[in-house]
Amino acid sequence: MNNKQADLAGPGIGNYNDVAAQLPKNYSSLLTPMGTMRAVYNVKNYIEKHLCEALNMQMVQVPLIVDKDSGVNDMLDRDGSRTPVEFPCGLGLEKRIKAQVVQAATKWKRMALKQFDCKVHEGLCTDMKAVRKDYFLDHDHSSYVDQWDWEKVITENDRTLDYLTKTVKKIWNVIYEAGRYAQEEFPQLKTDQYMDIPAELTFIHAEEILEMYPDLPRKQRETKIIQEYPAVFIIGIGSVLDDGFPHEMRAADYDDWITETVSTKGKKTHGLNGDILVWNPVTKRRHELTSMGIRVTKETLVEQMKLSGQEDDLNLPYHQAILNDEIPLSIGGGIGQSRTYMYLLRKAHLGEVSVTVWPKKLKEICSENNIHVLE
Repeated sequence: MNNKQADLAGPGIGNYNDVAAQLPKNYSSLLTPMGTMRAVYNVKNYIEKHLCEALNMQMVQVPLIVDKDSGVNDMLDRDGSRTPVEFPCGLGLEKRIKAQVVQAATKWKRMALKQFDCKVHEGLCTDMKAVRKDYFLDHDHSSYVDQWDWEKVITENDRTLDYLTKTVKKIWNVIYEAGRYAQEEFPQLKTDQYMDIPAELTFIHAEEILEMYPDLPRKQRETKIIQEYPAVFIIGIGSVLDDGFPHEMRAADYDDWITETVSTKGKKTHGLNGDILVWNPVTKRRHELTSMGIRVTKETLVEQMKLSGQEDDLNLPYHQAILNDEIPLSIGGGIGQSRTYMYLLRKAHLGEVSVTVWPKKLKEICSENNIHVLE
């Protein structure tokens, strides 16, 4: 069980000896650095256009920094292990604003639905940039995060696994078609060297994966399932499973991970959220593309905050807006941009499609494996 507990601590491989051992050998990028940038922006424009069309959304501006006291910043988990960058701002103010760099726009988006007067089944999508300073920096985790953070107004009747599943299928279809588009524009990407992008997703509850691999920690369970089904949506992330642990820690104040549902095998399960994971044929590893879910109601918010020991935060403006029915019911998520480019463009490292800081040790390991990260 100690291994399972440690597996909840956060993303990243954990040490650079393991990174060196797990990076692909004899790797050669299918695109030049400039060709990669052309492909990145082609795919970016394609996904933004077709994602908005598929989910009836509009691209909108999104904050890079938020007021700490608003409660709007994304805490990512509920154990306090990953904290945002903070700084005072507002020169000349008697009391300077306590600002935070966003870790994701998860909660801001739900507030923004009201600000932009979105109606039922209308939504917004953002080109979100963030900083997550508490990540271990490996081949697919960076302190710089870029996401298509999106949110959409729904009704009480939409708060079902069926609605969640239909939405996820629309998102996956956009990603799949973006991959086909990239291969048409850059034919060198269509190669027998790597398996093609799966056209269909497999939907499975975290409880079912635990039943299949009861002795494995979470990441190893995920690796096993995507070797059998190379593109999956894992449902129900955050609630405690039969082994006494959640599949993964999930913040208590956005996704609904306690609502009771029924799995495909008829078992009572919990959670109206989940993650898309794929098998990356370049790295030969699990590769997470997006987390999303139907958001909390005022009742599930209170219950999840109690379970997480965070009841004091219910007094923050964001939480009060939910409790007082001031913002709509919604569904939303974040699709990793660089993660998606890495997957669709057959890359071995996140640094090939985005520019950020990397430790000298990691850059040396990458260079030894013919992986050239951008600086």
